This record gives sequence, C-alpha cells and structure tokens, in this order.
Amino acid sequence: MPEKDGAGPGLEDEFCPSRERALKQPVKTFRRALVTNDDGISSEGLHRLAMLAQEAGLEAVVAAPREEASGSSAGLTSVQHEGRVIVDKRDIPALEGVPAYAVSAAPAYIALVGINGAFGDPPDIVLSGVNHGANTGNAILHSGTVGAALTARANGLPALAISLDTGPSLYWDTAVAVAAEMLTAMLASGALVTCNVNAPNIPPEKVRGVRRAPLAGFGAVQTTISETGHGFFRTSVQAIDPSEEPDSDAGLLAQGYATYTFLTPVCESTAPPGWPRP
Repeated sequence: MPEKDGAGPGLEDEFCPSRERALKQPVKTFRRALVTNDDGISSEGLHRLAMLAQEAGLEAVVAAPREEASGSSAGLTSVQHEGRVIVDKRDIPALEGVPAYAVSAAPAYIALVGINGAFGDPPDIVLSGVNHGANTGNAILHSGTVGAALTARANGLPALAISLDTGPSLYWDTAVAVAAEMLTAMLASGALVTCNVNAPNIPPEKVRGVRRAPLAGFGAVQTTISETGHGFFRTSVQAIDPSEEPDSDAGLLAQGYATYTFLTPVCESTAPPGWPRP
C-alpha cells in the first residue's frame, strides 16, 4: 500500500493550551491495550482490531457495549442495577486468551472505567473500532467510536479510532492493514495523541495511499426533518457530496485513500474579533 502524506490546512487549532500540554508529555511505552467500539461486542471489526493488538505485541483486553451504541459520542451512560454496572464476561473464539467483556454502557464510559481499572490493570493505549461506516468531518462529534478515543485522551492516554467505509461488501482486511500501519507509527513515536483513521471499503491492493487530512465541513450524511405531525416528527439523512471538499478526509476517502487526522479533546477557543468584554 503506497503511502502519501498530505498535511492539508486546518489540522491544528490556532490556540489550544490542552494541545500544547499534550505535545510536552513524556514519550510512553506501551504494554496493554483496551479495545472497544460502538458497534457492540459481537462486531467482527472489534475482533479484528483486538487480533491486531495482539499481533503488535500488546496485551489486549476487550470491553465493548453489549449492544450497538452508534451515535453515543462521549456520553457517560450505563445501565445499572443497585448502583452496579452490568458486565458479562464473554468467550470470543477468534480471541483465544483475550479477556472480553460485554458492558451495558456507552463506549466512552467503558474507556473511562477501563482506564481506572474496571477490567484489570489499566491500559497504556485505547483502540476503538473497527467501526462499520466512516467517521469523517465535523460529524465525528457524534461518533461513539471517536468519543471513546477522545475520552481516553482527556484522561491521559493515547488512542486510535479506526473506521471502515460502507459498501456492498466489507473489506475488513483493508481496515486492519491501515490500522496496523497507524498503530505501528503510534507505538514507535510514543506520543500522547488521538488519531482518527478511515479506510476505504475496497480491496487492500486498490488503496491509493494513506493521507493526513483535515476534517470535512460535516460528514458523510446530514440529518434533516422529513415530516412533522401531532406529537411526532420523523428524521431522514441526506448524503453529502464529498467532491465538494476533495482534500478533506471525506473527499480523499471517496477517492480511494485511507485518511488520518489528529484530534484534541474539547478545549477553549479565542474570543471573536471585537468581543466587548476583557
């Protein structure tokens, strides 16, 4: 898979102290990985990512929502009984020797409690995915896959979020190959970063390269109100034409490139010009 790196504009905030602090953090060494997702414990993408973690020499533990939790963003929601979050240990045949837990909670909550030792020794890195469907543009705000990664970063850990674009067939091998390339780079650098990665849903040999890209203005789809009535409304989604932003993550993904974008958790912004208060 040929690699091309196009930095593009808009990748760094003009002013973000939390990003500056991240850049000054010491280099980490990695031993243990928490693997989660928002598609649920039964997702093939989750199992593939955990296998990759093992192949990279990491001690993997899987903890993922009991059911699909797409669109959960960084929500810290859970199902509890008498104050206890419900967790089931699972045996996943493809992951021999890997502890796996189905958790009645959103992925960001799983990342948070995992970092605090809910599933054994705390991890050194959080891996989120492989999501079924791209997570591109500013719409990643709503992604449970990305929300788990950003929650990890906000709590002092590096994280990798990886998603595979949609299509009639699912080329998981492509997503795993791209994830392997990015995970290798993260482990080698030891940097405290959050990296959002998207793989095109095409055979690995057809991927045009891996490009660093700015976020698109929105995402793959836009939610609209299609109907309103007495006591109800109905929503629908409209596809966004990625060719309108050809150098963005969504635009490059549509052209057959894998993309990656470094993200930072929520941070303050500068005041608008002419703001009347000090």
